[in-house]
Amino acid sequence: MLSTSNAEDIGDRILDAAASCVTAYGVERVTLAEIARRAGVSRPTVYRRWTDTREILAALLTSRVIGVWRDVRSQGQGREALVRRIVAVADRLRRDELIMSVLLSSPELAMVYITQRLGTSQQVLIDAAASEIEAAQRDGSARPGDPRQLAAMVLLITQSTIQSAQIVRPILDADALARELAHSLNGYLS
Repeated sequence: MLSTSNAEDIGDRILDAAASCVTAYGVERVTLAEIARRAGVSRPTVYRRWTDTREILAALLTSRVIGVWRDVRSQGQGREALVRRIVAVADRLRRDELIMSVLLSSPELAMVYITQRLGTSQQVLIDAAASEIEAAQRDGSARPGDPRQLAAMVLLITQSTIQSAQIVRPILDADALARELAHSLNGYLS
């Protein structure tokens, strides 16, 4: 029987292989066989964890987005610290080769999470932001309101910024984009 750490290692290898495939080929050309080959495991090993490439991609994107949120630590408390964190997360996601590859190579997949349903990572981000908004409300730096509703709107604003940054690049370079996103979020939450 595999130990838990070995099973996690295999799962991580599979996700890493999937990321490699997506950035090399785009979403539509990723196959489970190629993921297994790059991970150095058999297809049945992959199937024991995920039923198809869509499930692997969903797990991969969830892992990547939540990982970025966790990696970008808060630099204090209150609304301004939360906004700085969100802007930093947005910047990292906007520069993430995997995230951008999915947005560019498979807009129909991205549209599911933009227009039809909340994904796991979006739910996690809403919950995390809501918790920090609630703390900012207690210290008086964020306006009153349902923290989850405010967090959902913050997600929409930020997600739109990440998705559309490329088309406004001639107007808003990376620094200007970050500055304006911070201004928007601070204004919304004040």
